[in-house]
Amino acid sequence: MASSSEGGTASQDVDRSKLPVCIVCIGMAGSGKTTFMQRINSYLHTKHREAPRTIPPPYVMNLDPAVRSVPFESNIDIRDSVKYKEVMKQYNLGPNGAILTSLNLFSTKIDQIMGILEKRCLPQEEAATPSPKHILIDTPGQIEVFVWSASGNILLSAFASSFPTVIAYIIDTPRTLENTSTFMSNMLYAISILYKTRLPMILVFNKTDVKSEEQAVEWMRDFETFQAAVREEEEQQREGSGYMGSMLNSMSLVLEEFYNQLSVVGVSAMTGDGVEQFFISIEEKRQEFETEYRPEMEKTKRRGGESES
Repeated sequence: MASSSEGGTASQDVDRSKLPVCIVCIGMAGSGKTTFMQRINSYLHTKHREAPRTIPPPYVMNLDPAVRSVPFESNIDIRDSVKYKEVMKQYNLGPNGAILTSLNLFSTKIDQIMGILEKRCLPQEEAATPSPKHILIDTPGQIEVFVWSASGNILLSAFASSFPTVIAYIIDTPRTLENTSTFMSNMLYAISILYKTRLPMILVFNKTDVKSEEQAVEWMRDFETFQAAVREEEEQQREGSGYMGSMLNSMSLVLEEFYNQLSVVGVSAMTGDGVEQFFISIEEKRQEFETEYRPEMEKTKRRGGESES
């Protein structure tokens, strides 16, 4: 992913192993994304209280302009600089249009945002307190407004140009496992986000206190198990030409390589189960960012510079 910000030059002079990792939480409305943000924020603050001198608290950003309140304290909040209702009124927009326009307005200040992030989050040799190891970023529940917009691309590119950046795609496990077509729809959403952002991704199967993620993982890892589930659903419905089943089976084969690129974690945002494993996966993806994604970004930037000259 090409960088759209000139930020990142400051971070190039720092030991990259000491840079904080940006965790960008993306998920459909109702997936429990904000509760998950609260849980991982609480987890890191608990770790900080246990070892205040060695484990710093996270740096938190809220990029959802339409949310009324969030159950965590944000260091940077889009609502402080862009008033969603005023945008809706001034530009005569609906809810989604106002969210998109708010993000567009916010992204025009990307240099200021990155300046604050680098000042607060880059390691400082003489700093009295250690710099954050994690930057938590909450995004709007309307996935398409963030992921497929120019402003979303600008923000993600800027983050990735300065810090290791990982996408956490939050999935509502009980709803996803209602049937094979719902599961496949979620996987297609995930693959589209992965290839649009070109950033390391972790699939976070949330709400495991209601339903375990084991069946979803089995469907991902074992094609025959998924195929059997599709056949069972077709037999129960006893209608249709079998076109849907054939399509689902074909798509699961196509996505086999995609599944291999993903880390999968089952988490309960309500109870905290799986959060520790999530942060283990984050460290793995941080390494993946440095070895696979960052070199590709640098190549893209160099090609862009050569074409301009």
